[in-house]
Amino acid sequence: MTNMIEQPKTVLAFEQSPRETTKAFAAFKTYLDLGPNRSLVSAAAKLGCTKRRLEWLSRKYDWPARVVAFNRHFADLERQAIERLACEKAVEWWQLHEPARRQAWLEAEEAILMVKEARERWRKSGRTPGFEGMARMLDLAFKLKQFAAGMPSEIKEVHNLHAGKVSIEWEEAIRKAYAVAEPTAPAIVDVQEVKP
Repeated sequence: MTNMIEQPKTVLAFEQSPRETTKAFAAFKTYLDLGPNRSLVSAAAKLGCTKRRLEWLSRKYDWPARVVAFNRHFADLERQAIERLACEKAVEWWQLHEPARRQAWLEAEEAILMVKEARERWRKSGRTPGFEGMARMLDLAFKLKQFAAGMPSEIKEVHNLHAGKVSIEWEEAIRKAYAVAEPTAPAIVDVQEVKP
């Protein structure tokens, strides 16, 4: 029988340290439990002691650092839980989609095989093959394969309209390149008021 050496438990910064009394830890716990709006004044009121006493405990046991350690610890736990949930959801989606993709691939292979067989039958019969039907079947087969491989089945163009102003230099270059005449200044007309 082997002797197992027990490893000492790691004490987290916000837990009671071996050198901290139970009463001192209870005061820290009260302060910590006040949440983001905590203050020594509020904790002192809740504990029925002086603020000065809590200031001394806070310095001695480094309460600000312990609060930071507490917040980091639970932020890490929350992040780990979110990551674990995201991984579980990803596996769940993969388990749902993978059979559909495999089936799509098999259907595509069968469609391609049917087109090949039809083409061979048409060649042997001397008839003109129906290319439209074969083209549709191949188009479907390749779309199924694209789906099975996780690729997009359509390519869409994206047009961005920019409503920016054209600089004077560019405007001049465009006029020269396309032999556009300079815009003529509007004629200035002198207007006189007509009295009845």
